[in-house]
Amino acid sequence: MLTIHAAPLVLTAGADPGTDAPGGDTAVVDGAVVVDGDRITAVGPFEEAVEDAPGARVRRWPGVLTPGLRQWHPLWLLRHCYHPDPREADELGEEPLWGEKLTALGDLTETRWSGSVRRGVQRMLRYGTTAVASPGARFRDPLVATAVARSGLAVVGTTGAPGTLLGERPDLDPFAEGYDLRGTVHAPLTVGGRADLAVFDVPDGTALRERGAATCVATVLAGRLVYRAR
Repeated sequence: MLTIHAAPLVLTAGADPGTDAPGGDTAVVDGAVVVDGDRITAVGPFEEAVEDAPGARVRRWPGVLTPGLRQWHPLWLLRHCYHPDPREADELGEEPLWGEKLTALGDLTETRWSGSVRRGVQRMLRYGTTAVASPGARFRDPLVATAVARSGLAVVGTTGAPGTLLGERPDLDPFAEGYDLRGTVHAPLTVGGRADLAVFDVPDGTALRERGAATCVATVLAGRLVYRAR
């Protein structure tokens, strides 16, 4: 079934032409992305999308719609941090535990680590992440490899990746590396490309960089709505 995701578009190099926005990105004020299955069939003005895809389901989103984001440090975040189960929130809180707090948990069983990795992957999706980077575009850690494969996240190489996390602390927000949108997205939204996109409740690309990916309200991964803020 065809789906039209409607929102102001903030696109990166390689997207359909529009009005130049600050930072060299492309803006389409009344924009839309048309998705058929796991592929993008159109990117551009909403009026044209509706005309070209009559009968399509329309999802209108607040804020801006962008390509999905890339997380440079998934292995560190998933295997050097523990993501508490909601049932542990009263005792451990809700934020990832690392360093001394992780050490204080003692030796975790493989079952407990497996649950943590799955929750970490799900929490990445809440930040508009649609791709994770790893050397050789693969994971050797079986727990991570299995969780990522099941999620559908794209796995990409680490060419151009920064060497360390800023501040040496875990941060699920891909913008924590300090890059603008162009340096943070996985790939531009292009016709025929995989439908990986994210929606953020901010007025424009500048505000997105300032406020970060915690403003994410929806993540679409290979055409599937995998996260939607309540």
